[in-house]
Amino acid sequence: MHTGTVKWFNNAKGFGFIVSPDFEEDLFVHYSAIITEGYKSLKTGQSVRFEASPKDVGIHAVNITPLAAG
Repeated sequence: MHTGTVKWFNNAKGFGFIVSPDFEEDLFVHYSAIITEGYKSLKTGQSVRFEASPKDVGIHAVNITPLAAG
């Protein structure tokens, strides 16, 4: 598992990007990969835990779990 920070997330389109010190490039996020109760969304600056899945067009973050602040 890796940790990172949400760079941005567009609720209307259902995707965004995460930055992590473990990777040189930003990781793509799709709302379907977010593991949470209710509405699946992320906020800019939010800390997350995730797994990385290499794809032909970059690395996707999967099994994303938002981390509690503090």
